[in-house]
Amino acid sequence: MNPDQQQNYWEEKPEAATSTEDQSQLTPTWQIESVPDAPVSWTASEYVHPDKNGLWYVLFVVIALSLIAIDIFLLKSYTFSVLVVVMAVSLVVYIRRAPRDIQYTLSAKQGLYIGEKLYNLADFKAFGLIRDGEHHSIMLIPIKRFATGVSVYFPEEAGERIVDILGKVLPMENLKLDMIDIVVRKLRL
Repeated sequence: MNPDQQQNYWEEKPEAATSTEDQSQLTPTWQIESVPDAPVSWTASEYVHPDKNGLWYVLFVVIALSLIAIDIFLLKSYTFSVLVVVMAVSLVVYIRRAPRDIQYTLSAKQGLYIGEKLYNLADFKAFGLIRDGEHHSIMLIPIKRFATGVSVYFPEEAGERIVDILGKVLPMENLKLDMIDIVVRKLRL
């Protein structure tokens, strides 16, 4: 078979065209539209704030007093009692604080803005989705060994666009809550 006679199997044999105008109608022209990577912006809570009833506070006080009693009667180290009181007060102050609503903006070119702080996506090796009850979050896994990961909550309606943008830059991993996160959520902290 001569190279002039070769035809691809997906091309139809064109009818005998009489003019260049008819020939242009037979040959498809492809236009690739470059879709700009529009950033995604959303507002979400900085963390999930579970409600605590009076029973939770009563159990908390009983546990703190039990630790102090163990210290006084068994350990006889009063610095441990002071430490328990300081930790209990600081924990109560922390859990009583309502979460702030933070503005998030994600762009494949610039990175992730959390408020005014920019996190460059090149500093992360992967991302994963975590579903915590009715809340959705993305966890960015850092490249550096001792760097902390970035966890961001997002509304469900923005989830597909967020995953699309992150998927262009980072691989997606299957993530689950670790043991510490599970314990913290069970204790409603």
